[in-house]
Amino acid sequence: RSAWTIFEVTFAGSWPTHVRPLIEEIHTMFAFVFGLYVCLIVFAMTRIITALFLKDTMAFCSRDAELMVQEKSAEKKRFANRLLDFFAEA
Repeated sequence: RSAWTIFEVTFAGSWPTHVRPLIEEIHTMFAFVFGLYVCLIVFAMTRIITALFLKDTMAFCSRDAELMVQEKSAEKKRFANRLLDFFAEA
């Protein structure tokens, strides 16, 4: 019972006030059902938040890669222009 109370405090919201009577008055099996439900929801929310951070990171990396390609292209053009100037002077 004390472990269940700690679990309720950890994932507090309005659901403990509705679930505790079910567990105490009807059957203790509801503790397992709602505990599993809360664990699955917390796991799902964690995965969603992780996916959002990963999406932003991948978008940033994609922009960084595009910027590197543009920078490399500009560097090649500068080098080609320097070669043309060199041979034009010779």
